This record gives sequence, C-alpha cells and structure tokens, in this order.
Amino acid sequence: MRIREKRHAAIRDYVTRSAPQSAAPPTTTTDATTDAMTNGTTGCCCFTCVPTGTVQVIQQCGKFAFFAREGCHFVNPFVGQAVAGSVSTRVQSLDVSVETKTKDNVFVMIVVSTQYQVLSMDETRLYDAFYKLTDSKAQIRSYVFDVVRSTVPRIKLDDVFESKEEIAQSVKELLSKSMEGFGYQIMNTLVTDIAPDARVKQAMNEINAAQRARVAAQDRAEADKIMVVKAAEADAESKYLAGTGMARQRQAIIAGLRESVVDFQESVDGISSKDVLEMMMMTQYFDTMKEVGTQGGNSTIFVPSGPGAVAEASRDIRMGLMQGQAAQIGRGA
Repeated sequence: MRIREKRHAAIRDYVTRSAPQSAAPPTTTTDATTDAMTNGTTGCCCFTCVPTGTVQVIQQCGKFAFFAREGCHFVNPFVGQAVAGSVSTRVQSLDVSVETKTKDNVFVMIVVSTQYQVLSMDETRLYDAFYKLTDSKAQIRSYVFDVVRSTVPRIKLDDVFESKEEIAQSVKELLSKSMEGFGYQIMNTLVTDIAPDARVKQAMNEINAAQRARVAAQDRAEADKIMVVKAAEADAESKYLAGTGMARQRQAIIAGLRESVVDFQESVDGISSKDVLEMMMMTQYFDTMKEVGTQGGNSTIFVPSGPGAVAEASRDIRMGLMQGQAAQIGRGA
C-alpha cells in the first residue's frame, strides 16, 4: 500500500509541474484518476506495459519516436507521445488454400503453410514491418497464389505429388526475396495437402486397383504355368523311370528264361529250345489266369479256358515266334 501511495504521489507531482500556469484554480488529481492513468485505461496514460513477444511503436505527435520492447515504458502524453500499435515477434503461421489446374486439366486444392517472423533485432526492419506493409498475411497469400498457379499448371497430376518439395521451395524463394524488404523473414514453407476432386480420387484408386489386379492375375497365371510345367516334367520323369524299370524287368525275364531254357536242355535230352519256350509260355499263361482270378478290384475278362483254348494259345504263341524270326531274317537280308 505504501508503494502504491508513493506512486500516486509521484504522478500527482508530475502532473502538477507539467500543467500550464493560468488564473484558473489548479485541478486536483484524485486517486481514481491516478489509478486509471497508472493502469493505462484512459487515452492519457503515462506508461505502457509491453508483454513478452511483442514490440510496441511509440509515436510523438504522429511521428515515429521509438520502439518499446517487453517491460514497462514511460509515455508522456503531454508532449504528444502515444502508442501507435504493436508488432508480434513470435513465429507466425499462415495456411493458404489454392485451387489450380494441372497440366492434364485436373483441378486440385493445394494447401501451403508458411512460417514467418518479423526481424525484430534490426530496428530498421522492424520499422519497415510496421510502416511499409498494411497486411502482411494478405501480401503472403498473394505471393503464394502467384507461385502455385504459375508452377502447378506445368505439371501433371501424378507428378504433383512427387513435386511437393519443388513447389514449396519455389514459394519460399519468392517470399524470402519479396518479404525481406518489408522486414519479414520466411522461416519455412510446406505443402501440407494436395486434394484433387473426390471423383478424381476415386478414379485414381480404381486405376491403381485395376493395375494391382492385373499384376495379381499375371502372377497367378505364372504360378499355374509353373505348376503345369512341373507336373508335366514330373509325369515325363515318372514315365521314363517306369519305362526304364519295365525294360529292366523284361531284360531280367529274358535272362531268366534263357537260363531256364539252357538248364532244361541240359537236364532233359531230346528236347529243343522251342519246346521249352512253348512250355514256359504256357506256364506264364496259367500264371496270368491265376492272377486275374485272385486279385480283387479287377474288371471282368472273358477268356477261353478249355483244353482246346490252351492248344490255340500255344499255336498263337508259336506263330508269333515264327513271324518274329521271319522278320529278323528279312531285315538281315
């Protein structure tokens, strides 16, 4: 309370000394008037409190006087000093939505975000930021529109998404050159969104889906082809192995028959190899009949089984052998 009373007394003394001398009785400054002047609530305030991140511009009789940075500053209204305005020294962000057309005649909405700041450390730049430019945001927005609408129409829609960095860099370069003269520094420029029409988006998604479906179909067909080729190769290998096995089996049978015929001729006198072979063929015939009759799951086969049938089968075998021998003699001739 004592500090407040001393402050009020100092203000009253200053007002009394600064007031012009006249015949009129002196005006008494009340505590209410002093409170109003102290808190800066009247047009005749004697000081101003500047918050952090802000610079106030003080004018004297309409002419620039000085910059008031954060803290409490004395303003003498009796010599024409007043607060003309303030400039923010914080980093500010401005999002600009630009609708433009691509090279392939597709309209897109591009959102460009610009971060900028007043060059507050240089009072000349600070002066330019306050007095040279009325609306910094409108100025930045105009430059963004100009750059985007002159760059994107030379690029196709598919390439716009890949050229985000180039577009952002072009905007930043132009803004940096132009806004520096007004006391502003462009910190960064980003292309935050590229939004074509909803129908164009759907068409692009359908094209992408069709391409992926075609690739998937090609992969499935290639897989089916590989399966068919591998199956054919496996079947050929299986048949080759089966034929090789059968050939070896027949060679073994022939070798066995040869040994049997030789042994039979050596054991029994007066019998030829032809008779032995016919007897062995008949034995094989009866073995075959036995297998057909005893194996389950076989189809029904009607074959003659009487004594006459045996003689007929023997005759057929003999004729086959004779024809085979005649064929061999004919090829030798």
